Amino acid sequence: MTERAWEMALGATVTADGVRFAVWAPDRRSVSVVLSTGDASEEVPLRRDEDGVWRGEIAGIGAGTRYRYRVDGGQAFPDPRSRSQPEGVHGPSEVVDPTTFPWTDAPWTGPDPATLVIYELHVGTFTPEGSFAALTAELPELKRLGITAIELMPVAECAGRWNWGYDGVDLYAPSHHYGTPDDLRRLVDAAHVLGIAVFLDVVYNHLGPEGNYLRQFSERYFSERYRTAWGEGLNWDGEDAGPVRQFVMDNAAAWIAEYHIDGLRLDATHTMADASDPSIIREIAECAREVAAQAGRRVVMIAEEGRHEILRTRPVEEGGDGLDAIWADDFHHETRVALTNAHENYYAWYAGTTNGIARAINQGLVLTDRHPKSAPIEERDPASAFIFCIQNHDQVGNRPYGDRLHHEVNAKRYAVVSTLLLTSPETPLLFMGQEFAASTPFLYFTDHPEALGRQVTAGRREEFSGFRAFHDPYLRETIPDPQAESTFRASKLHLQERLLHAGVYELYRELLRLRRDDPVLSQHDRAHTRASAPSAQIVAIHRWWGAEQRLVLANLGHAIDLEIAGVLDLTLIQRRAWTLRLATSELRFGGTGEMPTTSGIGTGRVVHLPARTAAIWSIAD
Repeated sequence: MTERAWEMALGATVTADGVRFAVWAPDRRSVSVVLSTGDASEEVPLRRDEDGVWRGEIAGIGAGTRYRYRVDGGQAFPDPRSRSQPEGVHGPSEVVDPTTFPWTDAPWTGPDPATLVIYELHVGTFTPEGSFAALTAELPELKRLGITAIELMPVAECAGRWNWGYDGVDLYAPSHHYGTPDDLRRLVDAAHVLGIAVFLDVVYNHLGPEGNYLRQFSERYFSERYRTAWGEGLNWDGEDAGPVRQFVMDNAAAWIAEYHIDGLRLDATHTMADASDPSIIREIAECAREVAAQAGRRVVMIAEEGRHEILRTRPVEEGGDGLDAIWADDFHHETRVALTNAHENYYAWYAGTTNGIARAINQGLVLTDRHPKSAPIEERDPASAFIFCIQNHDQVGNRPYGDRLHHEVNAKRYAVVSTLLLTSPETPLLFMGQEFAASTPFLYFTDHPEALGRQVTAGRREEFSGFRAFHDPYLRETIPDPQAESTFRASKLHLQERLLHAGVYELYRELLRLRRDDPVLSQHDRAHTRASAPSAQIVAIHRWWGAEQRLVLANLGHAIDLEIAGVLDLTLIQRRAWTLRLATSELRFGGTGEMPTTSGIGTGRVVHLPARTAAIWSIAD
């Protein structure tokens, strides 16, 4: 057994003589461990400590033992801190010894937030097999693409055969549908050997509607003061909130210590109502960093912060929560409106202009009346604090038919906006399949029991009743049923499309290579970036580092001759050595072959941009 710096105090822990059990159940009269061996069972009572934790050790058993906790002599339930649920959320827990895995990633010290390229994926639909092992086999190709981190949508055990993962109820147990706990460890270990970080999406704002047995151990897990859109929130600031806060802090610590996870994306932090000081968000981040530091690694903490609150990423000593980044939706929303003319729901706040896109690049976030309490963005806020995307699981999967951006716009304009994403200084996030313009949708899918499933299906379709296209109930019935197996199957990627759609795949590889290796584009500094909108159809990004200069021109409209005066300083316009580094119209990217050109000198320099083309120039003396 190897040594480790952090150890979970509760749950089932393998010892030299057996297994030590501990579970918090402060209001229960009795708790016992029920061991399962085939058809036989053994029951061992636990003793209660003053802190409301029931404890005991059973000799002669070890990893692989299956067990439940019987509460007050009644029904037996899975362990709230179960590390494995091999029979699902209603089955027994399994004892796991996390110290025996033969890690090979000792040289790995964690990712650098300033150089991240994040690739978000759903384990169950990324490969035909939908498993940790199958994903592991794809890591070399993801490395070749040029990403530096994968972000797994939630993998905690939840009900059913398939799910997005946001209905998790056994927060410490990787889904048995994806593989064993050691399969997840093998994935992380292999990623680290390749230099790829592994982030995990974790959900602490609510638990799923099926298989949530926390209340059987204590009502104090949940808050009577706060509710979320998904039901009761957890008790962050009420009576006996301490053990509840520790429950999620230990969960964050377990992913980092026991699985070597490199970063956590905290789901919907704006819904985690908490009047405490320090906030639970700050305490999760501090706990995660402490555990990672004990292992000589760093961890990246990300918030999905719907209020656009940049204080999440500010240092604690400056009144912040100390996270590294937040999902910054404004770039996505401005580009989506510009490309598709979407104006319903939250898109109504965005004009979709080239000015709006440029403003999002310059500021990271575009705060409006929709975000009245958000702190203003300042120059000191690094580009790495803002995560940009043109697709993610929400913005694709929460559309009625799961259609991706490139399903709505032509290939040329898709290439243009992809170039804007990957040449902006902010951290880019790709959603699985966008790099090869996947033909498959990503739909919302669940696998709940029939009664609950009918409610989910009806609720899903009702969500879209406010949209003009779905006023008619008959049309709402055409929205794919989340409960249908076909909905899940339709969402699986066809990885052979990397070859079938080779042009856009090569464009993504080349843009990511420039982002990594180019002396300017590899320096992700907002202070050395200026985006502008020289016309209603063009976004310009000027990036510089030292004496090196780069100009990105993204043309979303018809062919145009653009006078550069006003886009760059006169001294740069007068430089003669304008070298075209990349154009999305190149044949190798599936383009027409019509290339951008420059003419004239001095203040009269003009760039000819073909229709729906983006280009990158280096400018030198």
